This record gives sequence, structure tokens and C-alpha cells, in this order.
Amino acid sequence: MLDALGLDSLDDLFSQIPPTVRLDRPLELPEGVSEPEIWADLTALARRNRHVDELICFAGAGAYDHYVPAVVWALAGRSEFVTSYTPYQPELSQGVLQTLFEYQSMICELTGLDVSNASLYDGSTALAEAVNLARGTPGRDRVLVSAGVDPRHLETLRTYGAGAGYEPEIFPLEEGRGGHPELGPDVACVIVQHPNRYGVLEPVRDLFGAAHDGGAAAIQVFDPLSLGVLAPPGELGADIAVAEGQSLGNHLSFGGPYLGVIATRMDLVRRLPGRIVGRTVDVEGRTGYVLTLQAREQHIRREKATSNICTNQTLMAIAAAIYLGWLGPQGLVDVGRACHAKAAYAAERLTEIPGVSLRFPDAPFFKEFALRLPRPAAEVRDALLERGFLAGVPLPEPEGDTLLVAVTERRTRGEIDALAEAMGEVLA
Repeated sequence: MLDALGLDSLDDLFSQIPPTVRLDRPLELPEGVSEPEIWADLTALARRNRHVDELICFAGAGAYDHYVPAVVWALAGRSEFVTSYTPYQPELSQGVLQTLFEYQSMICELTGLDVSNASLYDGSTALAEAVNLARGTPGRDRVLVSAGVDPRHLETLRTYGAGAGYEPEIFPLEEGRGGHPELGPDVACVIVQHPNRYGVLEPVRDLFGAAHDGGAAAIQVFDPLSLGVLAPPGELGADIAVAEGQSLGNHLSFGGPYLGVIATRMDLVRRLPGRIVGRTVDVEGRTGYVLTLQAREQHIRREKATSNICTNQTLMAIAAAIYLGWLGPQGLVDVGRACHAKAAYAAERLTEIPGVSLRFPDAPFFKEFALRLPRPAAEVRDALLERGFLAGVPLPEPEGDTLLVAVTERRTRGEIDALAEAMGEVLA
């Protein structure tokens, strides 16, 4: 292999890895130590990395500690799902195809839009693909993005935009929500996250109405588990809706793999990236499932593909379908109401601590809220970590005093009270 690559050594093969993260010495394993003993040492080292199974988690900012029912991965973890590859041979892939069809149908029902694909890589790339869809009108190239959109989504947009010929233009919030995008005849789309990066509910109908009045497409970044209590994107006027689908039956998993959700109107279906599963009948009238459209795949459309990234998350989408099927419509309502009620209680308890206040006291929120603390948020988070709480995510605001707290249905009144007591002691 080295000869074929024109390299002299194995070290040359790894030259792209920065020297600062490469070990420049032997492992120095002790002589005469057995494999079980080495394994025990490595396990002890691994235990120093604390995780949400041993901490009470109030962190969010895009990845949430929701309850994952046992049935989800008991089914999604079956060999016919875990080991199956892209279903190019439908006669051998009916189970996977049917599950993906059900997933698409559920996403359409959830969002109030006409069509969904079989998933994308993650929420950030789903948003980038939504912008590709919206920029299909000649002469409309500008992309307006609310400052309430997750900064990681913005970084992904900038990366995609560098090659596609656009730079996302950020319009500011007013007291944590809203704002006034500067619309013009060259604007392709307006992007709003609802609830936004601070957990605040946006005046989406007004923002999307203004976008449509200016001839621009409306793109909403949404929280799937908010839709039991909030109006769906289609009802709010969104032309395209995208989400990070981690909360739909997927564990936190140290950051992934996650799931990109996208749905849109039917008139955009032939440009929708990724693959779409369809239901049909065979010559004998039996129901069958096939890959109906693959608008972006290089092997189908080659240079005419709308995107050259062919990654989807079939296994995560299957888990999402199982989770939504287990939850059902009323279950979705119950989870949403529980998240909101517990978040409201947590905000009330935490703001009773002297010096602690809501960053946006007049703005409504769903399950997350931004706290302003009398000390740097990172310091408070680290101190609470020692007390068994993953208390939130410090936000990169100029003052460094903002902590984003997320409260899911998993949190109990006792845990919220304990967090308030511990934070009060840390800040005393």
C-alpha cells in the first residue's frame, strides 16, 4: 500500500494528523502484565469520563436527555435493521423500505408538510440542504438567518455557502426573539429556529408572512418533541422544515450518530435531497415499497444531482419511526406538556436564588431557558458537576454569565429542587 501511494513509511501515511495529537513514543505497556489487568486499568481510566447515566442532566442546546423506551432499540437493534445496507434491491429490503415509508409519513404528519425524505446526516446538514432547495429561483441568492439559530448550524451553512456562492446574513434578535430581516428581490430564504437557541418561542407567523410578502421561502428549524404543544411548521407558514432528530428515540451517544429531518411542500419534491421511499403494488396487486426518487444521488443523476452528499441515517430513522409509533399522538402531547411544565417550575425555582435571573424575562419558552448568573457560567457549571449535576450549557455571550438550562420529561421535581439548592450553595 505504501508503494502504491509513493510513501516511505507508516508514519508518512499519518502525516496529516497533527503532531500534537500523535504519540511519539512506544505505548510502554508494563512487562508481565496480563490482558485482564490491562483491561482493568483502562476501565478505571474510562470511569473518569462522567456521563448522563451517572449525572442529573439539565444540558441541552441541541442534544437532549429524553427518555428512550426499551422497545425502540430492542426492535431497531435487530439484525435485519442493524446489518442492512442501502435498499437498492427492493425485493430483498421490504422491511427496511416499509419502515422508512412509515417514518416519512410520520414526519409529514408531524410537520404539516407534504413530503419528507428518508433522513439526512444531521440537523445542520439538513438545514444546508434546505437552503440549496430554496436557492433554486434564479436571481435569488441571499440567505437571511435569525441570530436565534444554533451557531453550529450557522457554521455548517458557512461551510456549504463557501462552495455554493453565498454567505449567510444574520439579522439580530430583539430581547431574545423576532427581529426584522432586510428583505429584497434577491433574498432566497429566511431561516428561523423555533424554539430558538435560547429556548425562546419566536413570532414565526409574522416572520414567515414577511418572507412570503417579499417572495422568499420560509425555512423553520424545529424541535420534534415540541410539536405536541406547538403548531406545526406547515401551519405556521414554513415552506421547508428541518430538525435534529436525536430526541426521537436516539440516545445522546457522546454526540452521534444523530438524524437529519427535512420536510417540504410537494412542488419541491423532485429537488428534495436524498432518497424517498414510495408505496406501490406489483403485477399481482400486492403492496410493495421501492425507492421512488433519489434526486441527489450521483449514481442516478450524476452531475445533475442537487447534492453530492449521499449520507442518510437509515438506522436512526428506523429508531425514530419506532419511537413515534410507541409514543402516538397523545403521547407526543404528554411529553411536550411535561417538558414545558417542568421547565417552568425549574425557571421559577432557580430565579429565586439571589443574583440569578432569566436573560429574557418577558419571552415565552418551551423546555429551555437562558439564565443570567452573578458568576461566569462555566465556573458555576464546573462546580455543580462536582455535585452530580450537568447543570446546563454556558453560552458564548460577551459577558460569559449565561447558562442555558434544558428540562426534559425525565427530570423530577426532586431533581429540580436539588439543582436549585446546589446552585444556591455554589453562588452563596
